[in-house]
Amino acid sequence: MNRFLSNVTSKIDAKGRVSVPSVFRSVLIQRNIQELYCFQDFVFPAISAGGPDLLDRFERQIAAEDPFSPEANEMSLLIHGGGVFIKLDSEGRMMVTDFIRDFTGIVSEVTFVGRADHFQLWHPPAFAEVQAAAREGRRLRGTRPTV
Repeated sequence: MNRFLSNVTSKIDAKGRVSVPSVFRSVLIQRNIQELYCFQDFVFPAISAGGPDLLDRFERQIAAEDPFSPEANEMSLLIHGGGVFIKLDSEGRMMVTDFIRDFTGIVSEVTFVGRADHFQLWHPPAFAEVQAAAREGRRLRGTRPTV
């Protein structure tokens, strides 16, 4: 499987590192992703993480706009000004930096959430709340995902 699926909650160690779940690491290996591009999500209090192709996708969108347009400037502000590269160590751990903590509210645990071509880092209670609200919204509309 070459998609990021499911969700896993992991503890942050005393040095501020967290192990990327093995199911996500296997996708990173299959995609030959050595360094994670991470940015502050546009909608949720989460950090989105993926390979350089994720950054490339946004930069193509920016390049398609007039470089002086408000749209291009806003997108660059979010993608470049709200993004960093993070390397995994040899054991598949990443540092949970202030960049991540300040935006998400993450303290001692991280919930990794698969989003198909990338994954997100969430404060566990925030993820549970947003996921429950999404499920309830689907229920109220009478729509259920097809299996």
